[in-house]
Amino acid sequence: MNFWQVVKDIFYNTDKIVAWIYTQSHALWASWHLPSVILDIIIQLVVAVIVVAFLALNALWIIYYERRFSAKMQLRYGPNRVGWQGSLQLIADTIKLLIKEDIVPTKTDKNVFTIAPIIVMLATFAVFLVIPFGKGIIAADLNIGVLYILAITGLAVIGILAGGWASNNKYSLIGGMRSAAQIVSYEIPSVLIVLSIILMAGSLKMGDIVAAQSKTWYILFQPVGFVLFLIASNAEINRAPFDLPEAESELVSGFITEYSGMKFAMFFLAEYTNIFLVSAVATTLFLGGWQGPWLPPFVWFFIKTYFVVSILMWIRWTFPRIRVDHLMEFAWKVLLPIALLNLIVTAVVLKMV
Repeated sequence: MNFWQVVKDIFYNTDKIVAWIYTQSHALWASWHLPSVILDIIIQLVVAVIVVAFLALNALWIIYYERRFSAKMQLRYGPNRVGWQGSLQLIADTIKLLIKEDIVPTKTDKNVFTIAPIIVMLATFAVFLVIPFGKGIIAADLNIGVLYILAITGLAVIGILAGGWASNNKYSLIGGMRSAAQIVSYEIPSVLIVLSIILMAGSLKMGDIVAAQSKTWYILFQPVGFVLFLIASNAEINRAPFDLPEAESELVSGFITEYSGMKFAMFFLAEYTNIFLVSAVATTLFLGGWQGPWLPPFVWFFIKTYFVVSILMWIRWTFPRIRVDHLMEFAWKVLLPIALLNLIVTAVVLKMV
């Protein structure tokens, strides 16, 4: 067996390899007569470190990808001086943020000011616990996976609102309040769309939802739901044209006006991690997750996910920022009725079938 055949077998049997490692580690641990709960904690810590490392590197790649993608759309060069095709620009930016002075304004609530970006980061990273990257490649396939995602993603607004309030800056406070109103408003149609998928799959478990699409992806049954989900999710992560919480032309830089150094970097990385998160959830719910012919399952997952990432970037660099009153009207008067109607139609069709 040659080297490439070994690599191919590893790629196509990742679920079996993960299961074998898990079984063998437990058998070895039992032979040492040690409590299994300690091994489970160690495994979870190792998984957490792997996920955090992957998401940090993936966020850096998405930043570079968007710079090049937007440059192509606008017929300009993009980063091309630091390293080949600007590939080292991210390293330069990272070093700059690491050594940049962390300035905390005098009259801020220092404890809340420091905790806010940590809350946003943790809320973002915690969601990936239930994302199936491939066949058997999932940290924890919870029975309430979808409910877990909806609950955890709502925590990010607490960090944003806390950061805006603790900054003791009127522009930051307005940005935080806008974010709270925006996320709460757009989360309702997003949940209604997800409920339609849950009705079709008959389960809250992410693995079951992927398995239910073995023959036909749900995007073929829910094209309207897919579009609504992308719009609502794009608004929830504060991406243009829904980037009202920052709105540089109105609020200087919104809730992150007073942040610098690594605190600012944490908000920045969370935003780009959220792009991948939304795309990964959309892939799982509507595009069959990791399923696909010929290629290894996790390769299919990343192809589909980055396809959705490209759509979100296309939207950002195409449409201008909308007004805040139009933003709220669009959520309550357009998205919500359509999402509710979509849920009712889905329930009626499933009942008739």
